[in-house]
Amino acid sequence: MEYVKVNGIDREASRIGLGTWAIGGWMWGGSDAESSVQTILTSFELGINLVDTAPAYGMGMAEEIVGKAITEFGARAQIVIATKAGLEWKDGDVRRNSTKERIVHEIEDSLRRLQTDYIDIYQIHWPDPLVPVEETAEAMRQLYNQGKIRAIGVSNYSIEQIELFRAAAPLDTAQPPYNLFERDIEPDVLPFCRQQSITTLVYGALCRGLLSGKMRPDTRFVGDDVRKIDPKFQPPRYPRYLRAVERLDQFARKHYGKRVIHLAVRWLLDQPGVGVALWGARRPEQLNAIDEVIGWSIDEAACSAIDRIIGETVMDPVGPQFMAPPARKNCGGLER
Repeated sequence: MEYVKVNGIDREASRIGLGTWAIGGWMWGGSDAESSVQTILTSFELGINLVDTAPAYGMGMAEEIVGKAITEFGARAQIVIATKAGLEWKDGDVRRNSTKERIVHEIEDSLRRLQTDYIDIYQIHWPDPLVPVEETAEAMRQLYNQGKIRAIGVSNYSIEQIELFRAAAPLDTAQPPYNLFERDIEPDVLPFCRQQSITTLVYGALCRGLLSGKMRPDTRFVGDDVRKIDPKFQPPRYPRYLRAVERLDQFARKHYGKRVIHLAVRWLLDQPGVGVALWGARRPEQLNAIDEVIGWSIDEAACSAIDRIIGETVMDPVGPQFMAPPARKNCGGLER
């Protein structure tokens, strides 16, 4: 495993972190708690020591499962827990809420579910257009001063929002979406974080499974699986993305003796400014490919060839914007 120094905490974190959105079950067709615990423990055996979670992942379920697994592991100090605040839910609907009151309430619930007395990296999940960034940042600074969190992060923030946040509180990490198919952060957020020494934890490394190499034209998704509303998994785009994956897999086999899943994550780790790539899994066997990601690199010529493959196959690319939760509203307009 490769490791990186994360701003604000006193130990290095694995450059592949475990993402737990699917473990929570919500928007992934349900969850198996026992299998999820074993997945987390397996990730520790593979050298992963950073686990990224959030209250919204299963309305607390993912955090509870992470807490159970770490307690069973028995070495809390070796693990970097990254979780989030700033979303609320009611009757299954999730909305943004980054008020000070909400954040102060959420930290106590997260600490309880995670069975810990501090969070290593505490992140605002989404920017809230109804709350001044400065208010949110000040709430996070307060938690830092109280010793409840060790590092402060944001997720899905623009450069302008990051700048406003940093004017009110220290900012150690940023978590944007980033993968071979979703690259909106390349011209701005990624180089900015690199220049300002903000550690990035990029999510969506395998683009919700597209880059795993396991998807087929007849693959079906059940229940509330997010891929049922993801434009990448709908015609006419889906066949084009599958063709891109097929060609990337051929390239990986020919040039590296690897598969597309290894290429996708190695490519991320080799991008300047990427600190940690989050690998989502909810079954232990979904971690089998990790060892094949470590110990090699992709040069500039290969990156150019990869770009050509994607440019020739994905004619109408689409980003992850569909996942953004809405702001709070009522019939009279916006509300705090």
